[in-house]
Amino acid sequence: MKNLSRKQRKMLYRILAAAVLLAAVKIVPSAARLDGVPLLWLLYLVPYAVIGWDVLYKAVRNILNGQVFDENFLMALATVGAFATGEYAEAVFVMLFYQVGELFQDYAVGKSRQSIAALMDIRPDTANLELEDGSLEEVDPEDVEVEAVVVIRPGERVPLDGVVIEGTSALDTAALTGEPVPRDVGPGDAVISGCVNQSGLLRVRVTKPCEESTVSKILDLVENAGEKKAASENFITRFARYYTPCVVLAAAALFLIPTAMLALFSAPPAFLAGTVWTDWLHRALIFLVISCPCALVISVPLSFFGGIGGASKCGVLVKGSNYLEALAKTETVVFDKTGTLTQGSFAVTALHPAEGFDEAALLEYAALAESWSSHPISLSLRKAYGKEIDAGRVTDVEEIAGHGVCAKVDGKRVCAGNSRLMEKERAADWKPCELPGTIVHVTAAGKYAGHIIISDLPKPEARTLAEHLKAAGVRKTVMLTGDTEGAAKAVAQELGLDEYHAGLLPADKVARVEALLAEKSHGSTLAFVGDGINDAPVLTRADVGIAMGALGSDAAIEAADIVLMDDNPQKIAAAMGISRKTLRIVKQNIWFALGVKGAVLLLGALGMANMWEAVFADVGVAFLAILNAMRCLRVEEFK
Repeated sequence: MKNLSRKQRKMLYRILAAAVLLAAVKIVPSAARLDGVPLLWLLYLVPYAVIGWDVLYKAVRNILNGQVFDENFLMALATVGAFATGEYAEAVFVMLFYQVGELFQDYAVGKSRQSIAALMDIRPDTANLELEDGSLEEVDPEDVEVEAVVVIRPGERVPLDGVVIEGTSALDTAALTGEPVPRDVGPGDAVISGCVNQSGLLRVRVTKPCEESTVSKILDLVENAGEKKAASENFITRFARYYTPCVVLAAAALFLIPTAMLALFSAPPAFLAGTVWTDWLHRALIFLVISCPCALVISVPLSFFGGIGGASKCGVLVKGSNYLEALAKTETVVFDKTGTLTQGSFAVTALHPAEGFDEAALLEYAALAESWSSHPISLSLRKAYGKEIDAGRVTDVEEIAGHGVCAKVDGKRVCAGNSRLMEKERAADWKPCELPGTIVHVTAAGKYAGHIIISDLPKPEARTLAEHLKAAGVRKTVMLTGDTEGAAKAVAQELGLDEYHAGLLPADKVARVEALLAEKSHGSTLAFVGDGINDAPVLTRADVGIAMGALGSDAAIEAADIVLMDDNPQKIAAAMGISRKTLRIVKQNIWFALGVKGAVLLLGALGMANMWEAVFADVGVAFLAILNAMRCLRVEEFK
């Protein structure tokens, strides 16, 4: 009871009251009369009115508005007709079970919305704006301007995107990424709206207005996802539009044609022998109850909605059920390399000292020589060195464009750079290296000290990605990169990818995706996975564009069809598993509902099905289909 909404509780009370009244009426003798008028039908009207008044009201209202053929019309026509033929108990039972089905449907939809509603809670209602005198004013986030400073206390949500200017803390990003591990932030780190500040006090300078913040864009995606319907949903919508009028006409024909033949022929055909017009009216009413398309109209959209909601639990935002359906048919997955499969940052992966030098000396010379540069390679060398740089040891720094750096370290001339720098310095005994990556050669006092290999390492999660995608039904995995042939080959082999193409410009990537689209099998789709910034043209061209590591990236949210809210590539396999499960459940519901309804419709037309079988073919089938659809929300196996 506590999980029911106020509207659902009211409906439950109506159902219980009607059931009690119906049980009481069943005790009354069928021959009871009041002032000569049969009492039974008047008594049955009481539970019928309690449980069915809203259905009758909606049917009349919709007819007046020109919307005749819906489930309210079918239920009203069938139950009123049952009263007209003296089937009072059946009329009340049909309406009672129909309302039980409606209550369950409403509850199921509410359950499927819970994951989306939880996501909606990430929008903060207020922001603590810091005024010029240092005091704080609680304001609406929409009223905070860019460059203003907001203060975020422990336990509060980050109201707007910004940069930390004071304080350190851990941010809970689970509502956005699905990941339980907090992210540590300090001065200079970017923070995004919707995260929860767990520990320290933070002062944040706002970098985006409220309408452009990450949380606003995410919520806009979720709210509009329902507008982009899958082909299966569109089929059901079109099917219901023609199906309901057709079955009403069929029911009318089922009653009128035999009734006319009974009236016109003194010796009616054999199939009419022993029947009267009320028998055919009863068959027609049963036919109407069976034909109600609730199971399809509710369960199919509910399945897709549940799939989108389940994906959001895993930190995967799907912009519409059409993209969820397309992802389920994916057989080719194309990846960008840097930042998608690799970490997007350089790291020292090997040290090869020359004779007379050791690894520690080689790394120290390189780190000190590069200490004045802000190049990513220089940063990776200093990180690998791991010690505080003594700036006093380094003098006469000279950066040579396209070659490297030379400086005096402890009075010795040290050079660190590429092979061209070695040739320029006339370093003796320097050797090229065949390992993939960026090679930094080092000389000290004119002697070759050795070389260091710096590479963009694959993400740990990417090492089993190809295996998981193959298990999910993907036939081909391809990597596209602008990196060198050697680096691309090493990553592709390490990750077990089927193909790789190196040295590509953005336009070359589009051309390569065009070629892969032409090669894919009919009915299958191609997904491209990129960072959403440099790869926007390819994301747009692919059947399904998936943005990786898109937390806070405007370009990713705009260009992609599916957004992964962290940089874990395993979420691709999880999203694919969710999509395939959702589509499988949708197909199960369609075939189950059509199969059962078709069989019982035929039996009803032949007079071999009564009103109880009709109720099962309507409410029972809808109940089972909705139970099946709710399985889309269970995504624990994909986390």
